[in-house]
Amino acid sequence: MPRNPNRLTALDSAFLHIEESGAHMHVASVMTFAGDPPAYDDLLEALDSRLHLVPRYRQRLARVPLEQGRPVWVDDPHFNLRYHLRHTGLPAPGGEDELKRLAGRLFSQQLDRSKPLWEIWLVDGLAGDRFAIIGKTHHALVDGVSGVDITTVLFDTQPEPAPTAPPERPWAAKPPPGRAQLLAEALVERATDPAEAYRAARSLVRAPRRVARELETNVAGVGAALSALLRPAPPSPLNVAIGPHRRYTWVDGDLPEFKAIKDELGGTINDVVLTAVTLALGRWLRRHGFPTEDDLELRALVPVSVRADVERGALGNRVAAMYAPLPVGIENAEEAYRRVHEAMAGLKESGQAVGAQVITQLGDFAPPTILSQAARLQTRQRWFNLVVTNVPGPQFPLYVLGHRLERLYPVVPLTPRQALGIAIMSYDGRLGFGLLGDYDALADIEDLAGDLDAAIGLLARAAGVRRRFGTRRRTPAPASS
Repeated sequence: MPRNPNRLTALDSAFLHIEESGAHMHVASVMTFAGDPPAYDDLLEALDSRLHLVPRYRQRLARVPLEQGRPVWVDDPHFNLRYHLRHTGLPAPGGEDELKRLAGRLFSQQLDRSKPLWEIWLVDGLAGDRFAIIGKTHHALVDGVSGVDITTVLFDTQPEPAPTAPPERPWAAKPPPGRAQLLAEALVERATDPAEAYRAARSLVRAPRRVARELETNVAGVGAALSALLRPAPPSPLNVAIGPHRRYTWVDGDLPEFKAIKDELGGTINDVVLTAVTLALGRWLRRHGFPTEDDLELRALVPVSVRADVERGALGNRVAAMYAPLPVGIENAEEAYRRVHEAMAGLKESGQAVGAQVITQLGDFAPPTILSQAARLQTRQRWFNLVVTNVPGPQFPLYVLGHRLERLYPVVPLTPRQALGIAIMSYDGRLGFGLLGDYDALADIEDLAGDLDAAIGLLARAAGVRRRFGTRRRTPAPASS
């Protein structure tokens, strides 16, 4: 029996197990648009007309009895689009503070496991002739770089696009499998799937030298990945027990400015992003009285897409991890950039991401009970201090029902004992930094956002690049959500 394409991979399943430890494992975004908000029913109709493009979003999870297999996606016979597309409004004055508080509240709520794992919120009342859309999708369903998310189904590249082609036939839910069927299919599949072993044996016979070279590379990469995991990340105020509530804020960046900085200093845009985060965290730590000697390096988990070009648009997770050192003890912007650039170049040469991918793939052969324990063990070990993910987005305008998308701010979830996550996404010449923090541990998340904006300014000055936009307005952290 071939592998069921609706069965979660080991990595997808791990996000479910981590969430059971108290975190909320959804990726998300806050998007602001120009003009008056569309009518709720118009947005509902637009989404309904395109939902056949992502059939997974009409499916829910079905667990295998006795944990003898990873969960599978099955059609939801009670699917109700109005449950998933929701409508709300901001209180006066409808500024960014009110939108951030709403976002923090929505990101504090776990998705209902008995239903398809996504929500979209249409938000009225945003000042300045604007409205917002907030979307969130469980990490087990999408990895943030696959190119497909429920919100992207609504996007058009023109204000007045051509109509979407209808499905070949109206959707009707397939009968859900019973517990006995779920158990039997999992056991048979686990015992009879010879595909991977066959492909491995065939490749050894046909191309032994190529396989040997790949094996040598993978072994080195696995060694680099395991070496990172054997060294715990240093203690920090970011690594505390987290609660269920969240704060959210953002910082705007200018993509041409970041390109100019990396051109002057050498390296990549990701080097500029990681250095800005490094400088900001150093300022934040020192303000909290945490010692940051010259050799203190926090560790960021940096997800790296390993999705092949032919897999673009597929759902599920195809990511590996690199553990990037952040030299927070260095206050000089140029020196911090040099250290980050050299460290990232060394990590790429070591093949750490390739090794992490191999380790992740080995999880597909482990029994689900072992996987769940491994996921929980990962949350107890301090292998990293925070997640920093940088995702490239489209560099042209997008529209929803004729309204232009102006700003896009992404969200990466928190894991247990990780109080801060920073996600960055480029769109139409800009960079949106989204900062998600634990409500209690990051009460001053707005000050950290100010530190990040100031750090971008330091890098621009070090590179001799003139900033196109003014500094960020500091606002006090809200007293309540």
